Amino acid sequence: MDRLSISQLASYTGVKVVTIRAWENRYGALQPERSDGNTRYYSGDQLKRLLNIVSLVERKHKVSQVCSMSDVDLKKLVAIEEAPSQDCPENFFITQLIAAGISFNEQHFSTIFSHCLLRYGVRDAYLKVIYPLISRIGMLWRSDSVGVAHEHFISHLLRQKLLAATDLLPFGDKGGTPWILYLPENEFHELGLLTAHYLIRQSGRPSVYLGANIPLAALQGAADTMGPGKLLSFQVMNPGGYDYYRKLSMSLPNMKIFVAGLTESIPGIEGISSLQQLEEVLFTLI
Repeated sequence: MDRLSISQLASYTGVKVVTIRAWENRYGALQPERSDGNTRYYSGDQLKRLLNIVSLVERKHKVSQVCSMSDVDLKKLVAIEEAPSQDCPENFFITQLIAAGISFNEQHFSTIFSHCLLRYGVRDAYLKVIYPLISRIGMLWRSDSVGVAHEHFISHLLRQKLLAATDLLPFGDKGGTPWILYLPENEFHELGLLTAHYLIRQSGRPSVYLGANIPLAALQGAADTMGPGKLLSFQVMNPGGYDYYRKLSMSLPNMKIFVAGLTESIPGIEGISSLQQLEEVLFTLI
């Protein structure tokens, strides 16, 4: 990640290309290098510098001031600004989590994430920070702007944090039929499902978390053991497509089946298109 284009910097930071160029020209924010073919490129260190600049500008520091600071002083100021404040925009958390992720800095990631949870709680943190962070990292991964190791590192830490938060909640003291949460075979993107698991537990309803990559036969066996209930899954990579969900509906006729992210209308399955709709489903069904 030592030869980044200016468009890749814009993707990482959420700052427009024209703004990055203006900060370079006016304040000397970055010092791009040039290839043998005279093409401008930026190093990983320059990316980290820009992420810190963006974070501090989001905290109402003057862009002219922070652009003129050394990398060491930028890092010191970011450390001071880590504590949550009432006017802290979400992009501060997003840029700092990305900066920690591309540096494989678990301690910094955990500190920023803890402040994020203190400010927003799990539900709003997912909506305002975690989901946009996942979307940005996914876009960067698909465009080869970030390595698979970075994507896995960040996803692993987010998964770890959501599991720890859920573990502090009671086990469905309000009773009712249980929710069964799972991802189909060859589907591994758990963060949305883990957030739903947290919301169900927080509402006091029972839930059984089976996790990712569950074959249909294994799911059917679990459902037979637990009896009629409610099933929730997330479609991200769409393994199996329409045929899979048609078989799912036919295999579990006594289950109420919900799939978040479903783009097709399938008999016997209710699609969920937003976190708000998911909450309505979770909190109105007993």
